[in-house]
Amino acid sequence: MGMHPTIVFVDLTGSSAAYEAFESEVVAGMISRVTHWVSRVCEVHGGRTVKLLGDGVLLQFPSSIAALSAAIFLQQRYVSYLGDVPQGLRLGMKIGLASGSVVQLDADSYGDPVNLAARLCDMAGADTIWADESVFEWASAGHAEAPPVVGEARVRVLSWLEVRRRHLGLMRIPGLNQPRSVFQVLWNADVNPDQLTRPANLAELQARTATPTLKLRWLDQSKVFDAGPDTVHIGRTDDNDLTISDQRVSRRHAGIQWQDGAYVLTDLSSYGTTVRFADAAGPEVLLRRPSCLLHSSGEIALGAPFSDFSAPVVSFEVQRRDGGGVAVGHKTNTLPLFDAP
Repeated sequence: MGMHPTIVFVDLTGSSAAYEAFESEVVAGMISRVTHWVSRVCEVHGGRTVKLLGDGVLLQFPSSIAALSAAIFLQQRYVSYLGDVPQGLRLGMKIGLASGSVVQLDADSYGDPVNLAARLCDMAGADTIWADESVFEWASAGHAEAPPVVGEARVRVLSWLEVRRRHLGLMRIPGLNQPRSVFQVLWNADVNPDQLTRPANLAELQARTATPTLKLRWLDQSKVFDAGPDTVHIGRTDDNDLTISDQRVSRRHAGIQWQDGAYVLTDLSSYGTTVRFADAAGPEVLLRRPSCLLHSSGEIALGAPFSDFSAPVVSFEVQRRDGGGVAVGHKTNTLPLFDAP
């Protein structure tokens, strides 16, 4: 099996709120420094920067493992930088990847992988990496080690055995006729120090960073849950953490658990669970016993589809704790520096 190039979209989130809290030149300077740093990371992983897109960057790599290595590196290093950034200026980073045939014209890249990577980046939540199934074709063919990487190599490219992923299931992608199998690439645990040019104390940063809470609401019930080892259960009977008194809801309909830095919803019911996210362009995810990662906010339909106006619908919101810092409306001209990788 020959290797296709892999397209990577990197996008920064939260700039609108940052512009309200900081002077425009400060936010623009932050975005410029981050996007140019992303470009440098791409180059040292053997890729090339196709173009800068305001808050985002379009990248292309000769292999999917090089692209994955760069994406994981970006998230790990970026979160280590954010520890010294004022709260209101901590822009989120989300990344989408897809592989396939690409046409290059005048240094620009065109093709289905470009569109798909952009869509996945749009759909992903802040601080996450979403990858299409095409990215993992090389590993599926039985190649455990990384293929050779073309380009300057100042960092070690990961092997496939080091890439951890969670299957998010089949998703309907806006603009595509057929659903795609999508994976979340896990980056925020078991950091390999050999991957970093200089050590990043990620464990220490995570220890002092508060985990997000989960807010669930149904009719007049509203509950907030802290991240922890216990599963939050939703069902019809009173022994659940959130009780939904509807006959279409199973006694123990679904569970939500904090795993690898994210809330994961697992369907436990007889008639299924459907999830949709707040972004109107996002997909609806139908679960029948599998799991789905919850990000940002949205709704969960229990035992009936959203098209049924009478369906019991629970709203959810993953709430990031306020870690302090500069309040909205207060202007500042401070700007953190980003070093080369």
